[in-house]
Amino acid sequence: MPVYDYACAACGPFTVMRPMAEFQHPHDCPGCGAACRRAFLTAPRLSGLDPALKAAHATNERSRHAPRRSGGHGAGCGCCTPRKTASPPAAAKSFPNARPWMISH
Repeated sequence: MPVYDYACAACGPFTVMRPMAEFQHPHDCPGCGAACRRAFLTAPRLSGLDPALKAAHATNERSRHAPRRSGGHGAGCGCCTPRKTASPPAAAKSFPNARPWMISH
């Protein structure tokens, strides 16, 4: 349950833990019993995020609605990477000046 601040004209401020459904209703002062309205004596606590974590959350939220592509076509796209040969050439074809049909001594 949340904690709410109330201000009594006679006794001063006090805090009460109440259900959220009753936040608008007045509460009786614990000292004198008078009905007191809710007062805003302290600012709500807003927790701050680490800047790196905040940037990560912002990036995730932005990419949810408008994804952004990174540069390039991706790994192994074929148009940007050099082509590799499927298999090494045969031994006879690796020496074009030699005569593969001749047996040497």
